[in-house]
Amino acid sequence: MHPLLPSLAAAGLYASATLYQGVRLARRSLPDKRLLLLLGILALIAHGISLVPQLLGPNGLTLHFFNASSLVAASVIALTLLASCYMPVENLLLLLLPLSALTVLLAQFMPVGTLQGIDEEPGILAHILLSILAYGMLTIAMFQSLLLLLQDHQLKHKHPSGLTRNFPPLQTMESLLFSFLWAGWGLLSLSLISGWLFLDDLFAQHLVHKTLLACLAWLVFAALLVGRHRLGWRGHTAIRWTLSGFCLLMLAYFGSKLVREFILHV
Repeated sequence: MHPLLPSLAAAGLYASATLYQGVRLARRSLPDKRLLLLLGILALIAHGISLVPQLLGPNGLTLHFFNASSLVAASVIALTLLASCYMPVENLLLLLLPLSALTVLLAQFMPVGTLQGIDEEPGILAHILLSILAYGMLTIAMFQSLLLLLQDHQLKHKHPSGLTRNFPPLQTMESLLFSFLWAGWGLLSLSLISGWLFLDDLFAQHLVHKTLLACLAWLVFAALLVGRHRLGWRGHTAIRWTLSGFCLLMLAYFGSKLVREFILHV
């Protein structure tokens, strides 16, 4: 199947879910969780169908900049939908759904940079899967930290909006943030270990910046988790460290891909 139709369907469903959730929250009423999850699941299915022909090229796995962005976005939505079955995290979808709609459309319509197909050996595929899951989980943590920042600001100024009125208590929001951080840091650790085991040279010329930035991000998240455990870090301190680690991680992967594919053409 050509990816155009499922791409448009996914973007439309993501947009519909965003509009529905946004209108209900603006009216200070909770959206129907089952309907919201149904729209999200249908959008994710269409997203996955569109990704298959985009990722599987004649020369192997094709993970150029926009395909990779779309794949990470799909993993983020999948993880959030799964988490929402057990935790009150559906408010994250208001930020994640429109972002996913954008990545679907960019993957479909934007030109691709220069990129060779990826060898589909099991070890390499395991490293890619772990990396995508790590990026996805830490992306959720980043958006959770932004919602926590918004909630903290509005509570301090005593002007809660329709969105924050439906948030769980501040302590619960903070606990959710650190749950995502622990899971993301663990997956990032496994990703780095698998890269060391299965890639020929993690510090090759085309990988050195990605590896160093990913290791720096790992250290930032590790310091945050140790600070939380030993020093009780929370609030704005936790948010700043989360955003710093996320920026390093995004520079490691998407920054290096952008430079290689569209500037250096290697």
